[in-house]
Amino acid sequence: MLAARPKTLPAAAAPVIVGTAVAWAEGVFGLLPALAALLGALLIQIGTNFANDVFDYKKGADTAERLGPTRVTQAGLVPPEQVMTAMWLTFGLAAVVGLYLVYVGGFPIVAIGILSILSGIAYTGGPYPLGYNGLGDIFVFIFFGLVAVCGTYYVQAGTVSTASIWASIPVGLLATAILAVNNLRDIETDVKAGKRTLAVRFGARGARIQFVVYLVISYLIPPAMWMLDLAPAWIMLAWISIPMARRLVQEIYTLKGKPLNKTLGGTGRLELVFSLLFSLGMIVGAL
Repeated sequence: MLAARPKTLPAAAAPVIVGTAVAWAEGVFGLLPALAALLGALLIQIGTNFANDVFDYKKGADTAERLGPTRVTQAGLVPPEQVMTAMWLTFGLAAVVGLYLVYVGGFPIVAIGILSILSGIAYTGGPYPLGYNGLGDIFVFIFFGLVAVCGTYYVQAGTVSTASIWASIPVGLLATAILAVNNLRDIETDVKAGKRTLAVRFGARGARIQFVVYLVISYLIPPAMWMLDLAPAWIMLAWISIPMARRLVQEIYTLKGKPLNKTLGGTGRLELVFSLLFSLGMIVGAL
């Protein structure tokens, strides 16, 4: 359970919730495909967490100086071989769930599933780990935003709508904001491990600006969708979460190191609350 990191699961659930809400609003909602998409997303997230745990340990990124939550491999709680086994079993279960989604959605789901699993491993594993070369942000935005939201919509509708593409943007950016906090917190240890995240490349000031930009763009999407007639005015319910975002911006500019774990958790909660309010607006507007 510790290695699965339950607190990260809202980042996997949020895009499925949003994609399903858009499908509901556009009259193409499908219960079983939505539930399968949710289960698959959660399993891929857990498998990726296992992969990060063991590969970061093997690459020397996780040491006794680690500021984040305990990693079971580095702490000696679970042997690396067992964590690797758990990773493959979890990805295997995700593939089993994916068989149903392939039955519903066809070949595009095969491609999405394979790429999602490979990217989950390649984030910290392989000869060119994405997270170690400043590509983690792009990976998170694509797979926790565009792919997850639009993929959820696709398995219910059989196509991708303009609204689902727009809706994927704030979800992806808020997920990437979580990574920005994580990388800001770990700048010093990442430098020692040779991990070239964007925070390492552009410094703490750049990481803070990155975080704020992600949040600002996220809150501009609901009014843009409303004005483009892609969503009802109710979508502005997402703005109820602005006070949460404001507190996080204050924290990102005042906290450093381990205290940023609070901001990390808060950003995860923001993504979930924003997504729930956004989805509620889509559903209420369609009633």
